[in-house]
Amino acid sequence: MNKKLEDFKKNIAKKKVAVLGIGISNTPLIKYLAGLGVKVTAFDRSEPEKLERILKNFEGLDIEYSLGSRYLDNLKGFDIIFRTPGMRYDLPELVKAVKNGAWLTSEMEVFLDLCPSQVFAVTGSDGKTTTTTLIYKILSDQGFRCWLGGNIGTPLLDRIDEICPDDKVVVELSSFQLHTMKNRINTAVVTNVSPNHLDFHKSMDEYVDAKKNIFRYQTKDDKLVLNFDYDITRRFAPEAKSNVIYFSRLDTLETGAFLEKGILKYRDEERCIDIVKAEDIRIPGDHNIENYLAAIAATIDYVTPDAIRKVATSFKGVEHRIEFVRELNGVKFYNSSIDSSPSRTIAALKTFKRKVILIAGGKDKGIPYDAIGEPIMDHVKFLVLIGDTAEKIEQALRKAEAKSEKTSRVPVIKCKTYEEAVRNAYMNAKEGDIVLLSPASTSFDMFRNFEERGRLFKDIVNSL
Repeated sequence: MNKKLEDFKKNIAKKKVAVLGIGISNTPLIKYLAGLGVKVTAFDRSEPEKLERILKNFEGLDIEYSLGSRYLDNLKGFDIIFRTPGMRYDLPELVKAVKNGAWLTSEMEVFLDLCPSQVFAVTGSDGKTTTTTLIYKILSDQGFRCWLGGNIGTPLLDRIDEICPDDKVVVELSSFQLHTMKNRINTAVVTNVSPNHLDFHKSMDEYVDAKKNIFRYQTKDDKLVLNFDYDITRRFAPEAKSNVIYFSRLDTLETGAFLEKGILKYRDEERCIDIVKAEDIRIPGDHNIENYLAAIAATIDYVTPDAIRKVATSFKGVEHRIEFVRELNGVKFYNSSIDSSPSRTIAALKTFKRKVILIAGGKDKGIPYDAIGEPIMDHVKFLVLIGDTAEKIEQALRKAEAKSEKTSRVPVIKCKTYEEAVRNAYMNAKEGDIVLLSPASTSFDMFRNFEERGRLFKDIVNSL
């Protein structure tokens, strides 16, 4: 029996609760709380007609609503406020509510507080979804009963009653979720840190500081897995109270997971294990070697090398991450809609051994795009741009070309819709070409999330 959970249920049933945002993470939360008999008010900036499909999920439940542009005007008199991950904690309305006695939290923070089992959590600017999935699959293949959730798209609080102490929970945590988090994580993984989400965070320092919350509340009995190849993540180590384990694709480590002579290995004081050959890993790219090294460092104390090897040689990859869609008249289409930053797109471009036709662009989140210019020049034969960042991406490319001794320029076309973008990419492709959607930008200018963007791309490609 989870006494902490039972006490939570008894106490929250007496409270007046606000849930801010009726989205992927909060829809199950609202239903779960209402099912406990909690007096819940759901808040969302969208007008009722835009939420009609979602609100049908709550039919028959005693839920009040505050919707529309002035939805936070009604945020008064609540005992507990659950914020959606994409909402800053320091909005004036939230600051005032907390000053008046409200407890500000989130679905993931409450879940981690109540979770009875061991938690593996992954954050980073790139690779966190794949790394989270790999850890989950490796532990599952070893025979553990596992739960996967968090920023990967699956909330877990409404499943808390089913989770047992011997289970393993694996969660992906974004900087949005970590911003106010003060939970202990048993095994924390930071894949890397580079400029990202600077439209949400006030500075790079604030973004980095949010990432640190994944290990800030650990103890000496916990583990922190860090990328040795990044200065920022290496500098996290002195601040950690837990046992730090590194992984590296570029250096041979005395302790940790590393790549040596084409083999992914793990070494500690007692052993050096050859885990898997890099060439045998099913999903391509140097970035995926890094993801596997992170997963090895996180799971090695709980699994056999065979369990890791089996996943590495069979797992085809995460949906929307260099996902093969179809081949049409010799042209192959790949969906990498999850690539929401320049560094992700750079990694995706380097995966292919030939130049690609790239579809890129989306919402501008305030990060620099200069670094993407040279990789596009080197790895792209035709560039299709769409969305707010189209101009930034083209400028980065032209700057790189101006500095280069190459005389040829990458052709660029700008489109207004995804249908137009896909058709232009296909019209400019020849047999043997690759069309890659890798936006280097978030999806929020046109879509609710990258999954919706990726699904539309796949639908259009499959309709050609």
